[in-house]
Amino acid sequence: MLDDFLLKKLSEMENAGLLRTLNTIQSNPAVRIEVNGRKFINFSSNNYLDLAGNKEINKAVADAIEKYGFAGTSSRLVCGNLSIHEELEAGLAVFKNKQASLVLPSGYQTNVGIISALMANEKNSCIIMDKLNHASLWDGVKLSGSRIFVYEHCDMNSLEKTLKRAHKYEIKLTITEAVFSMDGDFAPLKDFTELCRKYGAVSMVDEAHSTGVFGKEGKGLAEVFGVSNKIDITVGTLSKAFAAQGGFVCGSLKLINFLINKSRAFIYTTAISPAVCAAALKSLEILKGSATERAFLLKTAEYLKKKLNKLGFNTSNTQSQIIPVITGSVENTERISLYLREKGIYIPAIKPPTVPKEQSRIRISLTAGHTTRDIEKLTDSISEIV
Repeated sequence: MLDDFLLKKLSEMENAGLLRTLNTIQSNPAVRIEVNGRKFINFSSNNYLDLAGNKEINKAVADAIEKYGFAGTSSRLVCGNLSIHEELEAGLAVFKNKQASLVLPSGYQTNVGIISALMANEKNSCIIMDKLNHASLWDGVKLSGSRIFVYEHCDMNSLEKTLKRAHKYEIKLTITEAVFSMDGDFAPLKDFTELCRKYGAVSMVDEAHSTGVFGKEGKGLAEVFGVSNKIDITVGTLSKAFAAQGGFVCGSLKLINFLINKSRAFIYTTAISPAVCAAALKSLEILKGSATERAFLLKTAEYLKKKLNKLGFNTSNTQSQIIPVITGSVENTERISLYLREKGIYIPAIKPPTVPKEQSRIRISLTAGHTTRDIEKLTDSISEIV
């Protein structure tokens, strides 16, 4: 009975062109990769500073394994809380200009754990969301059972109207990404934080795709806009520019203590591996001094965006290293992705429900490891589709 039900659902997805499959990567997933036995230039990785496989990080991991072993072994509230966890959290808190931080095994788990803990069964509270926020944020909202308000994407007039509508709620958790994962555009963080303060809302900003990439020391868009001290809850990931794994939240000491006591995503999970902590600590040290790599990455992104626009492609409103090429239908997007693959370029199609219907796209994700020659090969290949 179960298999019949699942077969029906899988067939429906396949017929709609929405069935997902796994491709096997047989190398370090950096700029040059081997997929199912074929070599490609990879334009789909979040390895923004090209630190995956970095020898200093590898050595730090090996040293940590020698000292602590690899396993997390337990919940941190039992016997899994190691000195290296606390060292990483102290470093992240200073990096993000906050009192304290907490690390969890994934960015998804972090977002779900924060929102569901803060807002669960709080009748006099609501959550205000940007329409295009990441699925992990939406899943946290759903788990919380809280009243939800939605404002138009990056539209501060819409946000202000929404805040006015929600005036009766004591706690108004207002959430945005800094750099949006599918469109590459910026949230207007200065206006966002000012509105949150004006209407007494709690601000939460997910800097997953901006940490390490933006700011003098890679602290993210909050550093660029000068609003770090105006954001109540800052979220990030260790799996992108950090080239490690896991997620983190930074905020007041009271916030972190509350999450330690109330976040089921933290309480009931095994501690993040000490080896991962070592990787993240070394990455943190490296990325602070990676201004040259950041400048090169963003210059490359601007160059590619201009070339794609000149060819007539819609790159949405991207301002970052994430460059979407909006291709419309699922069928057209798959066709373009497969064509590029034939040319030795790896960019999987992004389809619903990850993006809205008729807004499928190939999502180009640049890293500091991409060369001008790589960009030229991409634009030469994609120009043949026009």
